[in-house]
Amino acid sequence: MTDVIPTVTTLVVDDNETKRYIIGSWLRRAGHTVVEAASAAQCWERLAEHQIELVVLDIHLPDANGMEVCEQIKAAPATASVPVVHISATAVEATDRTHGLRRGADAYMTDPIDPGEFIATVEAVLRYYRARRRAERIAERMAAFTSTSLAINAAQTFDGLAAVAARGAFDIFSAPAAVYILPPDGHVRRTVQLGGEPWNRPCPPDVPARLAAATGLGDDTGTRIAAVPEARWRELLPDSEPSDDVLLVTSRAKRGRPAIGVAIEAGGASDEDATQLLRQLGQAVALAMEALRSYTEEHMISLTLQRSLLPAVHPAMPGWAFSVRYEPASDQAEVGGDFYEVIDRGEDVLVAIGDVQGHSLHAATVMAELRHAMRAFAAEGHGITDILKLLNNVMQRYHDDQTATMCLMSLDPRTGRLQVANAGHLPPLHIAGGRAEYGGRGGLLLGFPAERLGLEETSVPPGGTVVLITDGLVEDRTVPLAANLERLRVLATDVDDDLEAYSDRIITEFGHREDDVALIVLRRDP
Repeated sequence: MTDVIPTVTTLVVDDNETKRYIIGSWLRRAGHTVVEAASAAQCWERLAEHQIELVVLDIHLPDANGMEVCEQIKAAPATASVPVVHISATAVEATDRTHGLRRGADAYMTDPIDPGEFIATVEAVLRYYRARRRAERIAERMAAFTSTSLAINAAQTFDGLAAVAARGAFDIFSAPAAVYILPPDGHVRRTVQLGGEPWNRPCPPDVPARLAAATGLGDDTGTRIAAVPEARWRELLPDSEPSDDVLLVTSRAKRGRPAIGVAIEAGGASDEDATQLLRQLGQAVALAMEALRSYTEEHMISLTLQRSLLPAVHPAMPGWAFSVRYEPASDQAEVGGDFYEVIDRGEDVLVAIGDVQGHSLHAATVMAELRHAMRAFAAEGHGITDILKLLNNVMQRYHDDQTATMCLMSLDPRTGRLQVANAGHLPPLHIAGGRAEYGGRGGLLLGFPAERLGLEETSVPPGGTVVLITDGLVEDRTVPLAANLERLRVLATDVDDDLEAYSDRIITEFGHREDDVALIVLRRDP
């Protein structure tokens, strides 16, 4: 006879004690653990008490028909996947066998039963069910792995990445899991999933290196997997409490980077398919970690470059207060084209805010050229309308594929006299006496042949405030621009004594932005 995989727990249900003994002895010799029942009632008791993998069921029981019992076994969610083999000494006709098989039995045998044929039939039924369960388990794990991979690739923070990876490992392998990553901030994320919500535990900074050494990955790139005995795992992480050996995968996508680690209790990956899936999960986390790290580093470099192109200090103006903000879009790694400038020319102070089309290094380069050109034209003593016309010539001559908007103001700090020249930019917001009103819209964008500019003359009274913004603050794909401009007008009417707090309140009110935001607030003392 072919060997049956041992430790199969089989329930033999028959009211004939001798028959139970004979069937049980055949099964025990084939490596089964046998549980017996003499009635349908006892059958359900044994199914509840034991992890039954096969039922050998007589047709005629003292309290029920075996075919009905089989139907009930197949209908109950807890036992639907348990194979049933009918045996009978009386229901031996072909119609009986047909009826039994149609009502859910996986095999039907009649007396006299040959021991070899019986065991071969049991083995065939078990092989089929083991293959089906394996296929179902693989399908479930692959579905969970696909879902986890999508979540890993969509993670926007290191904490989020660790959380979805730990939750995914638990979902895939149905076993306690932990994920270890070391982001650029130097703080190891150790995220544990035991069911419910994942939670973080403190972790020494050298743990990723220790885990890489435990799998043999060391300083190499690639992915390694190793079974770590429970005692050894306690040495690696003395504060851990594993209840089993641990299966650990470590992976590194780029030399010189810290390795990531994904650990599960070994019982969750007891076959080669599961082990390979754990390997793929480790690779997915490592690649996502590298992409997120590269994005973060690129974003920080871009932000540093952008801020280096903005003025570091502002002129001191007795009787006036200034507040400025530059907030990069959090979902953009590229450098933006928003800028502001404040230039003291002695007789007046030039205040400028603008936005070059696009989000790229080229946009930032054009922005820098405009700022430097504006400074040069301002130093030559040109008025604000002439400065904008000269800048327009620069755009047309050297950057005919780009456009830019700019609002340029000339302020006499002694009298509050204010001139505003606008080239396609959002108008300034004037606030005084508890009222807030936008200035006139003006002019074409820089970069167009026409030189029509909006020019406005007004004054800032004592206690008055002027707010200038770039469109990133108020542009929203789901809200009309006019609605957000009105929202800003109402919000900005109540000016705080502390302009820094006032600026923060405006930025916070509009929340996450899809574009960069520049903001200038200037107020004349009462």
